Amino acid sequence: MSDKNIDLMAHLMRRAGFGATRKKLNELAAQGYENSVDELFKAVENPNRLSDNLVRRYHPEYSGMMGNQSPGANWMYRMVSTDAPLREKVGLMWHGIFATGYSKVPNGKVLHDQIRMFERHGMGSFKNLLIELSKDPAMIVWLDNSENHNGSVNENYGRELLELFSMGVGNYSEKDVKEAARAFTGWTIGNTEYMTLKCMRDSVWPYGRLSFHFEYKEDDHDNGDKEFLGHKGNLNGEDIVDIICEQPATAAFLSRHMYSFFVADEAPVPEWPYKPPRDPDAINALSNVYFESGYDIAEMLRFLFKSDFFKAEEARYQRVKSPAELMAGVLKLTEEFERPKNDMNPTHLQATYMGQWLLNPPSVEGWHWGTEWIDSGALVERVNFASERLGNLSSPGVQAIVDHILSNNSESGLVAEDIVEAALSELSITKVSERTRSALVAFAKTQLDQESGTSSNGNSKREKVASVLKVIGATPEFQRA
Repeated sequence: MSDKNIDLMAHLMRRAGFGATRKKLNELAAQGYENSVDELFKAVENPNRLSDNLVRRYHPEYSGMMGNQSPGANWMYRMVSTDAPLREKVGLMWHGIFATGYSKVPNGKVLHDQIRMFERHGMGSFKNLLIELSKDPAMIVWLDNSENHNGSVNENYGRELLELFSMGVGNYSEKDVKEAARAFTGWTIGNTEYMTLKCMRDSVWPYGRLSFHFEYKEDDHDNGDKEFLGHKGNLNGEDIVDIICEQPATAAFLSRHMYSFFVADEAPVPEWPYKPPRDPDAINALSNVYFESGYDIAEMLRFLFKSDFFKAEEARYQRVKSPAELMAGVLKLTEEFERPKNDMNPTHLQATYMGQWLLNPPSVEGWHWGTEWIDSGALVERVNFASERLGNLSSPGVQAIVDHILSNNSESGLVAEDIVEAALSELSITKVSERTRSALVAFAKTQLDQESGTSSNGNSKREKVASVLKVIGATPEFQRA
């Protein structure tokens, strides 16, 4: 099997999932790239994996969802353990676009339910997704649609639906914002007494906080005529979404988000009106699929993963991994969470130190991805996390990687260059700069040139190989996707 096939498959799994072991890449490459792409859309959870109900019993705090950490830790566990990685990855994309957080929705279960909604509907019709989003209790509270009443309109959701969720600045008027807001009056949450009491109406433990549910209140809906993007009539929220989805601006906006998340980092969304896309032809091609497929997100993604612009070598390692992507990728390799453990809570917290607090984005804009993930403090946290975990021989995945490297090298002596190549291969790093390679080889030589006697537990060779894995975790290539 050619290295080019493995390289391409590693690229696919970094982008459409959270990476894969070399063993998994070999299996995927054997079935072919096109088939592997198609399988990503068919993947379902392994029936042998613990169900969410059992996970919650193992971790009771996941059921209560009182705080803002357990839901994120639960999601991280799913990213690491899932057999349907694209579903979780798409959920992460939507969480970054439809940003909703604990700072204004202090109910972990409601935020958790929103992520599950993204996973259920996030690869279907974009029109259906926007309708589900408009009915989502977390979003209704986050953007104040529970305060949007007939005769007393709150424009917050109508504005962000157009500005950040579908069309982008410059493609609508202030009147369109107001008319959209009028159309969404009456779209609220049913248990409004919960909000009235400022989230203090909690049920008795161990059941945790009350959840929210959507309710449409006809008597609070503005049934007057409205004019939105040139369409007139007694428009409701569904009509607004229909009209939005028909717009070329929506197709381009969604396509650019997909390109930025799956292909190469773009500028932050607020700069899009002033900066053209990196690859206008790719955006146009994705926009065509958007309309031809009837706004089908899965078909857009399928086209993207099979496109020349995605498969091109120059597209590889063009994205800085978000903290969540970095963490999930490392933990998949180390296999230390093959089952739910209490350690996932403090482990998940480390992503916040890197700048990404899952289920609590900094604003309605979400996070600015790309190189903005990297500053001096965040970089230290990223490197420390990857290096510590990849060098930990107590983790089953690290043990397997080290043993496989040693089994394929001469018993008579380890060669630095061979160890580096094998370690890069096992971590699915298919391309590094000469500067990186030289530094890794030099480090491996210093390790191998040290006293070759065994350590107290007889693991001298294994520890030296693990130290090389640790340093690879600090390389620029490992920090990118």
